[in-house]
Amino acid sequence: MKRATQAKRTTIYDLAELAGTSASAVSAILNGNWKKRRISAQLAARITKLAEEQGYALNMQASVLRRERSKIIGMIVPKYDNRYFGSIVEQFEAMARERDLFPIVTCTRRDPALEMEAARAMLSYQVDCLIATGATDPDRIVELCSAAGVRTVNLDLPGSRAPSVISDNFGGALELTRRVLTNCEREFGVKSPLLFVGGRGTDHNTSERVRGFRAAHAEAGIRVDEDLVLTCGYAPEKAENAMRQLAEAGTVLPRGMFVNSTISLEGVMRWIRRSGEYAAAMPHLGCFDWDPFVAMLGDHIEMVRQDVPKMLDAVFEIIDSDTLELKVVQIPPIVETAG
Repeated sequence: MKRATQAKRTTIYDLAELAGTSASAVSAILNGNWKKRRISAQLAARITKLAEEQGYALNMQASVLRRERSKIIGMIVPKYDNRYFGSIVEQFEAMARERDLFPIVTCTRRDPALEMEAARAMLSYQVDCLIATGATDPDRIVELCSAAGVRTVNLDLPGSRAPSVISDNFGGALELTRRVLTNCEREFGVKSPLLFVGGRGTDHNTSERVRGFRAAHAEAGIRVDEDLVLTCGYAPEKAENAMRQLAEAGTVLPRGMFVNSTISLEGVMRWIRRSGEYAAAMPHLGCFDWDPFVAMLGDHIEMVRQDVPKMLDAVFEIIDSDTLELKVVQIPPIVETAG
């Protein structure tokens, strides 16, 4: 017996391909917003006719229903494995519920494919807004959400097609580096460069922190060689391997370090303990991240705590204001001594 199969429903992406235009243009036309986008009447007429020919009537009805707010708000995060992202998730959920919104959160493991998959899933739940936290390619997420008429806000890493809320990475790194340089000079009596460990050199946050790191050295009249900037990734094993390779290359190890997250700090401390390189005196450390348990390592560690409450206040302020301004809001982090 032959089983009847349901025909695949036409989507705005199908219409966009048939018309040779973008999905966001199709969405604007079908939602009646094409004049605001300065889309030509000819294109609007062609898309409307295509929609009728392709049986898009049911989809258009769903689009009308979609305009009713679902009161669901989504967030994607890259990791759960440090206090920073864990704190973002916890406080985001609490602040969403205070506004009578239902939060949905998923982890994407810094994988661009998983980010897009998660965004599509969020759209299927008809979220009113999506917060893209630490996304590797936030602009792709914005394009996808915009085509469905859903707003996005970038958090932690900025994009160019939606408002963004980030830490002042340059300012925080500048102050953190200044403090570690001062601590090293006070204890060891010499001015010497620090080692930078962790992070991805291609992302905005790391590049800004490296810039602040270099600016603080320039203020102090200290030259930083390229081999002292190890943007090796965030994973502990990557930081440990980078430290091992530097030592094996015969490089004189600095008396101080700038470590670009508590995740990387785990690898740095593991290497220090296993190698015995700093048996005589522990190096002074600065960590661009915060965890209260780091204080148990001693009083030679300075930390930067990103101001998550103020960052999320700024996110919800953007959402509540319905602004379309493509601004980047930078929130100053807090520099504190672990001990």
